[in-house]
Amino acid sequence: MVSVNQQTCIGCGACAATCPKVFEIKDGKSNVKKGQEKSKLPCVKEATEGCPTNSIRV
Repeated sequence: MVSVNQQTCIGCGACAATCPKVFEIKDGKSNVKKGQEKSKLPCVKEATEGCPTNSIRV
């Protein structure tokens, strides 16, 4: 399950830039797009590794 910790996310947009099919910025924070919670796209791993606050969980 792909999720973003809203407490630690700083809304930098790196995940949305890396994996726009799965992540979007809403209200200044990253969110997993509806229906993408179980995504297995390779870019999810890239976004997870590129998150500066380690806020993405898979």
